[in-house]
Amino acid sequence: MTIFEPSQAPIDGRQSETALMIARGVRRMLRARGFSTVTELPLLDGRRADVVALHGDGSLLIVEIKSSIADFRADRKWRDYAAHCDRLYFAISAEMPAEIMPIDAGLIIADPYGAEILRDPEPQRIAPATRRAVLLRFAQAAADRLHRLADPNGMGNS
Repeated sequence: MTIFEPSQAPIDGRQSETALMIARGVRRMLRARGFSTVTELPLLDGRRADVVALHGDGSLLIVEIKSSIADFRADRKWRDYAAHCDRLYFAISAEMPAEIMPIDAGLIIADPYGAEILRDPEPQRIAPATRRAVLLRFAQAAADRLHRLADPNGMGNS
């Protein structure tokens, strides 16, 4: 069962306190830049993106959160996220060594109160059919989460 707290993302026990802190700061920064965000969004290939951000111009970002060196080293799937967004970023805390992060992805440093983009990746345009599918997943996830806020005891909660 997924626990949902109105003040934050759905929590399913997989996110560390550090990852939740990074996500909060990243989402605050992105909101200030005109993006709407959804966390833990299932993508077309079955993977789940940590943070997906949608701008009013239709651009899509994915932010992959790395809470530790071990977390980064264990992740071999991050390149697959690039096919689902226009820009791919890693987000880390100040305690993580930035020099180990891949140069071909963007880099964000975050704390619980905000974040700063240290490096932007080269933009890419995703395929129109992929963009449509990600946008639909984004919209459905956002609507479902809002519904659970309005009717937490309604049918279909998971």
